[in-house]
Amino acid sequence: MGIRIGILGYGNLGRGIECAIKQNPDMELAAVFTRRNPETVSILTEGAAVCSVADAEQWKDKIDVMILCGGSATDLPEQTPEYVRMFNVIDSFDTHARIPEHFANVDAAAKESGKVGIISVGWDPGMFSLNRLYANAILPDGKDYTFWGKGVSQGHSDAIRRVAGVKDAKQYTIPVESSLEAVRNGENPDLTTRQKHTRECFVVLEEGADAAKVEEEIKTMPNYFSDYDTTVHFISEEELKRDHSGIPHGGFVIRSGKTGWNGENSHVIEYSLKLDSNPEFTSSVLLAYARAAYRLAAEGQCGCRTVFDIAPAYLSAKSGEELRKMML
Repeated sequence: MGIRIGILGYGNLGRGIECAIKQNPDMELAAVFTRRNPETVSILTEGAAVCSVADAEQWKDKIDVMILCGGSATDLPEQTPEYVRMFNVIDSFDTHARIPEHFANVDAAAKESGKVGIISVGWDPGMFSLNRLYANAILPDGKDYTFWGKGVSQGHSDAIRRVAGVKDAKQYTIPVESSLEAVRNGENPDLTTRQKHTRECFVVLEEGADAAKVEEEIKTMPNYFSDYDTTVHFISEEELKRDHSGIPHGGFVIRSGKTGWNGENSHVIEYSLKLDSNPEFTSSVLLAYARAAYRLAAEGQCGCRTVFDIAPAYLSAKSGEELRKMML
């Protein structure tokens, strides 16, 4: 019998996890939990249950790891500490500034229940965080750079959709090529926000909306667009559906550093991702860490962990012997 996975929330991320389970023979989907009426939610896996979140407690002994697919703004700060009282859990909490506080809340609840909670799993935070840590440990004298894109930013797209007169929109975050090249060349530039990324918006207007007014409001929006060179394209609903329906993303983590007695030699470490589907890739990372949570729990460990605390071997379905033979 495989590791029994529960999915809490069946949106893009939940569906991605369901698909990823199919690629991991040591796992099986036990149940999907939804806030909607379970009868209205149809899933892809035959034989797996669809339940109301209200019934989660009844599954305490039938699920090895619950993967929480809620949003970081309001869902996860409440859900992760709540569900780690019943299950080993994984989340993808990505509000960087609030991670220490979230960790403390989950850790307290997990130690009380004797469960394992792994938080902030995905690619940033997650895989990018690991690569920043490895590179900093290896090149202490250096500088970090993170570039995101080209890809759809769901938060920024949502912010545009809230502007009066906007019917629908997608926003792409795009690294500035000249800045990326300077970093790769080991020039260690000091880059402003504006010098690192541009933002490109594709907007469908409501009937009769004032394009100039909408464009002005987008470009001057604080925290989202005012600090960036932003381009706004007005397109039809058909074009948006045809050309911009995917959720691609990716990015680069680069550390440029010096070694030698007088810092005479330069080194650049780069890790990059090019993703057709941001939620499906994030789901795949969550599932690898679900395997780690299962193994830690089996060893009798409890409390909160982040990707920094998990040894790589815990992520792989292969045994230590197989890993040493095939990948070392």
